Parts: sequence; C-alpha cells; structure tokens
Amino acid sequence: MNVLLTGTAAGTGWPEPGCPCASCAVRDGEGPGRRPFGVVVDDVVPFPFDDLPEGYATHAGGLGLTAPDGSRLLYAPAGSRPPADGPAYDVVLIDPLERPERLGSLRRAGLVDERTHVVAVGLDHRVRSEEELARRLRMWGARAVPDGTSLDTRRPAPSPAGRPRRVLLLGGSRSGKSAEAELRLAAEPYVTYVATGPGGDGDAEWAARVRAHRERRPAHWATAETTALAGTIGAATTPLLIDGLGTWLAAVFDEHGAWEGDRAPVEARCDELVRAWRSAPGHVVAVSDEAGMGVVPATAAGRSFRDALGRLNERLAAESEYVALVVAGRPVRL
Repeated sequence: MNVLLTGTAAGTGWPEPGCPCASCAVRDGEGPGRRPFGVVVDDVVPFPFDDLPEGYATHAGGLGLTAPDGSRLLYAPAGSRPPADGPAYDVVLIDPLERPERLGSLRRAGLVDERTHVVAVGLDHRVRSEEELARRLRMWGARAVPDGTSLDTRRPAPSPAGRPRRVLLLGGSRSGKSAEAELRLAAEPYVTYVATGPGGDGDAEWAARVRAHRERRPAHWATAETTALAGTIGAATTPLLIDGLGTWLAAVFDEHGAWEGDRAPVEARCDELVRAWRSAPGHVVAVSDEAGMGVVPATAAGRSFRDALGRLNERLAAESEYVALVVAGRPVRL
C-alpha cells in the first residue's frame, strides 16, 4: 500500500485564513501552511473511501481500508471511535491533539505496534506551533509529515525517538506542571498514577482539586494512593506518574513527627527514594514543587521542609535524563 497525504490539517488549513490567534500567526511565519486533510491510496482510492476498485474493502464504519495485498489503513479523526481489537494496522492517520489517549487505547488493543506508521493529521491551532507539535508527537510515539508525503507500507515505520526514562518536572502552584506530566504519558497503553496526597475528606477545596485531576486523566489509567514511593518504583510494571513529591514529603514529615522532632527518619526516606529513582526499571515521571522562589517560611518547621524539598529535587534532578521547570504551562528544559 502506498499512502499519499495531500493535506494534513483540519478544517480550512493551518494557519486558518483570517484567524487572529497566536498559533495561526506563528504558523504563518513558518513557511507554507498545511492544507486540509486529504489522502489517496495507491493512486486510485481517495478519501472518503467510496466506489472502491476491485480488491479493496472498507471497515471501521468507512474509516478503515484494506488493500488487495492485505495491508490496512485506519483514519481516526477527532470524535471517531476506532475498532476495539484486531490485527495491527500498517498505517494509522490520527488526530491526537484533542485526546491523545485514543492512541494509547489503540496500542492497548494491539491495533498499533512498532511497525505501524502513526502519522498526525487534522492539525490546527489547538497546538501553538510546529515546534510544540513535534515535541508532543515525540512523547506520543507519532510523527507529523509535510503535505505531499508518501508512506510505503513495504518499508518499516521510522523508529520513535528514544524517550527519557526518568523525568522530573518542577514548578510553582498552578504552573501547569501536573498537566505537562499527564501530557507526556497520554498516549501510553498503560499508566499507573501514584497519588501521594490526601483524598480530600473533610476539605471541600482540596477534594475539588483532587476531583479535577481525576477527571482530566484517561479513564484506563490505574491509580495507587501511597507514600511508599521507593517500593512502588522498584516494583513498577507500567510507566509511573508520581504527583507529587511535595505532598509526599509533607506526609513523610507527618508519619515521623518530624515537624518539631528528629528529622533523621525523613532524610533516610529521601535517601531510599533517590536510590529507587536511580534504579527505576521503567519509565517514571515525577512532579515536584520548586522550592525557594517564594517568601521565606516564617517558622523553623517551614524552613526545614523547604530545605528538605529543595535538596530532594536537586538529588533527583542529578539522576534524571530530563528535567524541566514549568512556567505558565510551558516547560523550560534545565
């Protein structure tokens, strides 16, 4: 099967004619824009897949196509519901911007594997620039191609860029650090979300925060509520998202009565966590509060907590392949 992408954008293209948004303005300065989606298979079958030549067949409600040689293509625009199972596709053309977890669902169902050409289409100003698009697609194991690109299923899909095994994301309150962590893992088939903070019983405001986090995460993610981070990391069989280290450290202070007492047990727990992080068997992303950029705490206990968190961040950063400070929703690599 040969797949020619005549256009890879959504709607009327990217930039959208007459649109004043920042994304369209930036994209307008990046050279020729992207044309609305269009695909032609084997030079004879355009989308929509109607009036098929002999040997071609559609499936998945007309969004899938099987060629005479048995190779298979799936077009998965936003809002579509791909099949639940079946053999892996040779080509998947997917709009990942609205719900990248759909790509994780395809992987979990075996419809996408390492041989599948996964190409992003339906692109538009939901992402701020081509650079940001490329960054997200690298995290999701997909790619964008220029309009006019041909995909030959007889050739293997390009190997996805290697991802960092240990990722530490720092940021202040409401900086977007948790959303960035979730974005990094959105297209994974399996993820365990490690919640280190309280569930919010008796605190309506905190419960609302917890509920917002849960609703934002893909429904298929597993959740572990624990402060035993070292053991959780060492026993992990899926990628982990740990959110976050600040609430974990506060819980450790509570467990050991260290706010006013001996802090040696806290230091021992931090040592244990750093050793587990260094030896992590799989992909792990952790979120932490950046310490020391605000007002100096008024109490000795507060200053002790700030210092302990700052030291922990520094030690974990030294053992991480990727570290970023998230500011106003934008990661700045350190």
